[in-house]
Amino acid sequence: MAIVASGFEMAPPSAYPVSPAWLLIMRDLGIHPGDVLRRAGVAADLLAREHATIRGEEFCRLLWALDAEVSDRTLPIKIAEALSFEMFDPPVFAAMCSPDLDTALRRLSHYKRLCAPVALHVTVGPEVTHVRPAWTEAPHEPPALLYAMELAYCVKLARLGTRTRVVPRAVTSTIPLEPAAAYRAYFGVDVTEGAEMAVEFAAVDARAPFLTARAGMWSFFEPELRRRLAEVEASATTRARARSALLELLPSGRASVQAVAACLGISARTLQRRLMEEDTTFQRVLDGTREELARHYLGSTAMAGAEISFLLGFEDPSSFVRAFHDWTGKTPEQVRTQLRRQEA
Repeated sequence: MAIVASGFEMAPPSAYPVSPAWLLIMRDLGIHPGDVLRRAGVAADLLAREHATIRGEEFCRLLWALDAEVSDRTLPIKIAEALSFEMFDPPVFAAMCSPDLDTALRRLSHYKRLCAPVALHVTVGPEVTHVRPAWTEAPHEPPALLYAMELAYCVKLARLGTRTRVVPRAVTSTIPLEPAAAYRAYFGVDVTEGAEMAVEFAAVDARAPFLTARAGMWSFFEPELRRRLAEVEASATTRARARSALLELLPSGRASVQAVAACLGISARTLQRRLMEEDTTFQRVLDGTREELARHYLGSTAMAGAEISFLLGFEDPSSFVRAFHDWTGKTPEQVRTQLRRQEA
């Protein structure tokens, strides 16, 4: 089975819809919404207004305010446990309609930026599915609470879909998640210190059938999600849109300027002209995307160079090695060794 990575950060929207789940979760957990909103310095009626939106920087302040208001360090667990179908945003509900966890995570990684400034890096391998959340609204940085919530939520998603107590293969955190016993009880494994916040699922669990699978519901949600995503991407730079298209096209070997232009609904000449207006070229975008993906595969998987070469759309492994050396001045294996030393 091929290894597929998705969820690389793209240009974020200017504002995110305020989910009704915020208010429901706070009330269910006995948190006073007004106190959180005042501390965050956002509008007092934010959670009560219909179709309210929030900027990425405000989203970050809201998370910090929630973190400050609640002394209970097991809040990420309680939030995950409180999740129910009526709290789900359309992208999340669509994920629940998936046939299995792998599909759900791919869909969620693709559409998640419609509801939060968060990306999910999902790597599906023959034995393990690896998930790493990332914040997309630099230079603002959220509290560790956010990443812990994302990890707990991924586990909750697996359990809701399969209706079994799925236990992840591994959970890593850049900071201690305390109390450790509570997090171990929730995840079913010890949370180990690592270079990233991540959760891994065994393939047997990631591909177990979801009892919530509804192909008909997905066909209902998908057109609207695609429409909303198109609106977001329309406001993104041409470089960001080209990069997004390349992430989908590279594994199939269709990384030409013509193929990317077709994905964006413009001519190859128009694509090249718009990239020039942004002071870049198609080749630079292609090389940059390939290098970023290569580093991801080298640092996060045990794939051989030949497999990485294929996923990056090269004709043969030697072409990949030459190109990688041109980008970095090093061989792929030298960079893999360096990345592993940094994680050690």
